[in-house]
Amino acid sequence: MIPVAKIDNLLRLDIQNGNFFVTLHINLIQILMQMPDLSTYFPVTDPTWIFFLVLSIILFAPILLGKLKIPHIVGMILAGVLIGPYGLHVLDKDSSFELFGNVGLYYIMFLASLEMDMQHMKRIRWQALTLGLAAFVFPLTMGVVSNVFLLKYSLVTSVLLASMYASHTLIAYPIVIRYGVSRNRSVSIAVGGTIVTDTLTLLVLAFISGMFREEVHGGWFGVVLLLKVILLSLFIVYSFPRIARWFFRRYNDPVIQFIFVLAMVFLSAGLMELIGMEGILGAFLAGLVLNRLIPHSAPLMHHLEFVGNALFIPYFLIGVGMIIDLRVLFGSGEALKVAAVMITMALAGKWIASWVTQKAFKMSVLERELMFGLSNAQAAATLAAVLVGYNIILPSGERLLNEDVLNGTILLILVTCVVSSLITDVAARRLALQDGNINESRPLDEESALIALAYPDTVDDLVNMALLMRKDKSDAPMSAINVVLDNDDKAREKGMKLLEAASAVASAANVQMQTKVRLATNLANGIIHSMKENDYSELVVGLHMQNSPSESFFGPVLISLLNRLNRQITMIRCTVPVNTIRRIHVAVPAKAQFEAGFYHWVERVARLAVGLGCRIIYHAHPDTIRILQRYLETYHASIRAEYVQTDGGNELKRISREVREDHMLVVVLARRGSISFRPSFDHIPRQIKKYYMNTGLMLIFPDVYAEAATKDVSVNEPLTTDLRYEAAKEWYKNWLSRSNGKEESQ
Repeated sequence: MIPVAKIDNLLRLDIQNGNFFVTLHINLIQILMQMPDLSTYFPVTDPTWIFFLVLSIILFAPILLGKLKIPHIVGMILAGVLIGPYGLHVLDKDSSFELFGNVGLYYIMFLASLEMDMQHMKRIRWQALTLGLAAFVFPLTMGVVSNVFLLKYSLVTSVLLASMYASHTLIAYPIVIRYGVSRNRSVSIAVGGTIVTDTLTLLVLAFISGMFREEVHGGWFGVVLLLKVILLSLFIVYSFPRIARWFFRRYNDPVIQFIFVLAMVFLSAGLMELIGMEGILGAFLAGLVLNRLIPHSAPLMHHLEFVGNALFIPYFLIGVGMIIDLRVLFGSGEALKVAAVMITMALAGKWIASWVTQKAFKMSVLERELMFGLSNAQAAATLAAVLVGYNIILPSGERLLNEDVLNGTILLILVTCVVSSLITDVAARRLALQDGNINESRPLDEESALIALAYPDTVDDLVNMALLMRKDKSDAPMSAINVVLDNDDKAREKGMKLLEAASAVASAANVQMQTKVRLATNLANGIIHSMKENDYSELVVGLHMQNSPSESFFGPVLISLLNRLNRQITMIRCTVPVNTIRRIHVAVPAKAQFEAGFYHWVERVARLAVGLGCRIIYHAHPDTIRILQRYLETYHASIRAEYVQTDGGNELKRISREVREDHMLVVVLARRGSISFRPSFDHIPRQIKKYYMNTGLMLIFPDVYAEAATKDVSVNEPLTTDLRYEAAKEWYKNWLSRSNGKEESQ
């Protein structure tokens, strides 16, 4: 019921003003008296309604604020302010927000390190270290000076408060994921710099808090803490990849793999908290060590991103908004003064750090804006620092960080989160447009592969391999086929189940798959007709399973396909889960660079190596190696490639001494009559059966169409020079010089 006092005030006001509608007002007031007082229902305590309200915010906040061009992250934070204890008080910040908030915070740090291109990160490690140190030193130095001379705080208080200016949280990271620029150089630098800055900040926090504990290890507290962090980091780096690789090899169920990865993340975070550090460092480290085991295009990666971006991260952002009390704007003047100093020093220090990094490494203004946007949001470590400082009671009875600092911190979080989101949104969109990565009007891939499926055991491996070899962010759907004989109804039902399983794997990676069960009087004819009718550029099939020693290695169907198809045929056999492959060996025949489909298979295998994050070793003739190096340096600079010079002959026996069970061997072959065909190819099936029975295998028969070299290589920009013709010209010049040398010697 609405309180009677409110009704009396309304009625008295109407009578005093001589209102002609007093009677009407009396009737309305009587109606209002019968209505329930909505304030008695808030804050909501029922778990069902709490979860419903949070989901409603997650659903509608981006939609409504998107029309106002406000980043959805800001919308989540503002929604938290509105419904929180310091707003309309619809919800309390209860234990559910604490739980999901921690999960969301760890998720942000985990995804940031999981999305990183590790090879690219190695090349820019000095830039990341520079930004991290600069983003720590400048805000810390400026903060200590301003805190001592402007706010009149003690040195210890000033250092702890200034360390809060230095820390930052990747609040705006989901924005760069949405625009598809998460692997840009400036983003990688900002992410790498984050862990440097936050680690130093957390060390300062742990050291200062340790000064006021009774169990401090004398004057060696900082050294002991640093030693514990180093030892734990080494343990995680050494043991986690081995445990994960062992687990992925034995369990293929996507749900089990997802739960396992989350368990590893929180184990790492929990161990960090156990030694006195914040869990965000452990979550970030877990992402780094699992990076190579979770390919960027794999279904598991999409599962992790989806759950985090749909639930855990929004929960964290709403929780951040709920601790913000806008009434500090109208509170004491000292609180506003403290907040003004904190905000100014934090923003200025981060901008100077970004500017120094930009000038030191000759980066663009747009890259500087993106680094600044990502590195100035305060949340995780800032909250940890202020709460630790607020709970430390000095011998005088005062708190190390008083209520003015606590209120100023809330305003600091609000302002920096809004600034970070706005700047990152603008910079990421401009960068995406500049790089041509925006989804608007992007053409489909010219290449198209058909996956021929026959056995249930090979479905996951073939589809996952095809996903890794396709162009990143391609809009083109994948295609799969199962061919059955006209009169075999049972085989048709099995084929439909195979294709449903293949579609499930592709859709888990957010890729559309077109499937078809084709009826034919001959299995090879069904595949060939599908290839020609749809103009597919490549056929992906599983390697033939021999039922008897006398049976052909390739089998009758594959032999027929080789004789009647001119397009590239890729035969695959996986002995371990695709994401656990640690190394790829590629055996390339001499003169392979003169084949029409040379760049097609080079591009596909390079994508596979980049997607897996593994090392790739090319065993090839020196002339072929020169072409491979030029191509990979131009279009796949981050690839970890090595080159072994050979005479271009059959090297399978020698290579077998280097191949392990978690390696994959790629053998580039050629059809009879092709320029790179050699008679020794006839011995390859026997060598494979002898040396590689337990090894992952890929056999490639390149395209022989003349136009395939330029048509089928799908890269972001066309080749400025046709390397194939350059290779032919170089070969001709070498042949001519050798001929002239012979004539002169005669």
